[in-house]
Amino acid sequence: MNLHEYQAKQVLKQFGLPVLNGYLCYTPGEAESAADLLGGGICVVKAQVHAGGRGKAGGVKLAKSSAEARAHAEQIIGMKLVTPQTGAEGKLVRKVYVEAGCNIAKEYYLSILVDRANRCVSIIASTEGGMEIEEVAHKTPEKILTVRIDAKVGLQGFQAAKLAIDLGIPVEARKGFAEVVKGLYKAFMASDLAMLEINPLVLTKENTFILLDAKVSLEDNAGFRQKAIHDMMDYDEQDPRDLRAQKYGLNYVGLDGNIGCLVNGAGLAMATMDIIKAFGGEPANFLDVGGGATKENVTEAFRILLSDSKVKGILVNIFGGIMKCDVIATGIIEAAKEVGLKVPLVVRLQGTNVDLGRKMLADSGLAITPADTMDDAAKKIVALAK
Repeated sequence: MNLHEYQAKQVLKQFGLPVLNGYLCYTPGEAESAADLLGGGICVVKAQVHAGGRGKAGGVKLAKSSAEARAHAEQIIGMKLVTPQTGAEGKLVRKVYVEAGCNIAKEYYLSILVDRANRCVSIIASTEGGMEIEEVAHKTPEKILTVRIDAKVGLQGFQAAKLAIDLGIPVEARKGFAEVVKGLYKAFMASDLAMLEINPLVLTKENTFILLDAKVSLEDNAGFRQKAIHDMMDYDEQDPRDLRAQKYGLNYVGLDGNIGCLVNGAGLAMATMDIIKAFGGEPANFLDVGGGATKENVTEAFRILLSDSKVKGILVNIFGGIMKCDVIATGIIEAAKEVGLKVPLVVRLQGTNVDLGRKMLADSGLAITPADTMDDAAKKIVALAK
């Protein structure tokens, strides 16, 4: 779950980390008022959307007066912000964050993330702050530094000190840098974060550090432990299908293809998507109903698939272990009748109560195409979807 910049800074401020004063604003008038409250001088007006690259897309503007802050807010609020992370459709800006200015001497990049490949927590840092880290990695990979941390022992003082030296931090600012890194690591671990990115981390002309921008992603499975952070979820930034899926305990990720997938088990779901592509099709989603799904879960999953206008066919691929094939069949039949099945449907069932499930589908009177194997199912749905 991603947070907006202003929310991320609220979380980080609780750990004593240095952030500037700012105000969330929904109207140009509020932006002007916020600029006045910040002293009426230089401030920055920032679009609040879940996407990087806001500055290049016109979503971050420097204002030298309250009137200019209002003018910038008039331009940004209501605009469709298009960045490499939003895709061509862009994201509607509903609010801005007006933040105080500072005297920037140097910008750095710093992030902390769960490094699954190395089974640790890693700190990624670079002297190229303010730039997209992917661009830095592509053009100048030697400027990216990585510090791997054993979560059992935590971040050690020498690691923070060495990172300061390797980044070329001025001697008089190294202690402050180390304190910021330690504070960020503490926030990362205590808040169950999956990713924490500060870009840029600013060294001011006064030799102090400021978190000028912040991105925070909460580990989804830790939401029950981090209720205060989880309650910050912005429903306007979520795919409506994702929200519906979450409420029914379904694992759903929308994609750009035209073949809807309903599968039980993450591994089988990934294999189903792969085999669809292998036969020339494009999956419209990842959807794992899980091993203990009920008839209601399956029915809702079917509704979610049919609510996607891009879907031209649906493949149901179920291996019944804990999940019984007759339960899946009941959910499919009820959902198809309730919502109205207007696209081809291919169903492949194997496992517990498979004969009963197949019979129920055959006797339903619905236009369902059965399949015995994954290859057979993929071939049929790709052909029908075309």
